[in-house]
Amino acid sequence: MKILLLEDDLMLSELIKEHLSEKGYEVIHFLNGEEAFEYLYEKRVDLILLDIKVPGISGFELLKKLRENKDTTPAIMITSANSSKDVKEGFELGCDDYIKKPFEFEELDARVEHILKLFNINNGLIDFKILKFDHKRHLLIFEDKEISLTPKASEILHYLYKNRGKIVTKEELIQNIWNYDGTPSEATIRSYIKMLRKYIPFIKTYRGTGYELEPL
Repeated sequence: MKILLLEDDLMLSELIKEHLSEKGYEVIHFLNGEEAFEYLYEKRVDLILLDIKVPGISGFELLKKLRENKDTTPAIMITSANSSKDVKEGFELGCDDYIKKPFEFEELDARVEHILKLFNINNGLIDFKILKFDHKRHLLIFEDKEISLTPKASEILHYLYKNRGKIVTKEELIQNIWNYDGTPSEATIRSYIKMLRKYIPFIKTYRGTGYELEPL
């Protein structure tokens, strides 16, 4: 699961990032609200942890912009202990939960796990509704049946998932998936997409441009 952390306290943010990484989460950290919003405008994450008072735009402003853009990514607000007014405003803007400073990591874990259950997000397993995807083991799991993917097919599907709702060009796939493994032909990429679409029908083709995994 991919988490975006917006927190301008360097020491606290490093502790949170280290703790969540040890739990197996991928954590992207920003100190500035404007930079976090720019990232979220282009990329998708599974959960947002946001402090309210940060440089650039505030956590409130970021959340408001996201919800105005129809972005429903779950969000947990980090707020100070004496800020009941902030909690009320956060929920009105579309926040899903909150945690008050100072907090123990056990409470943070409980809040994150609550969001996982509430939004049916599986850490390690990506839920495609009709089946699940285990990126680390290159497997699609349909009921009790496991379907093996080649490493490249698995990487393509995972990259499309991380950028779901966005058109990914063929050039972008080549740059991020193949790196130094040589440049594949367009026919090779098409064959991977065709094979994946047999199991994941939510992949759209934009002729001459690229591919998009529809938001789930």
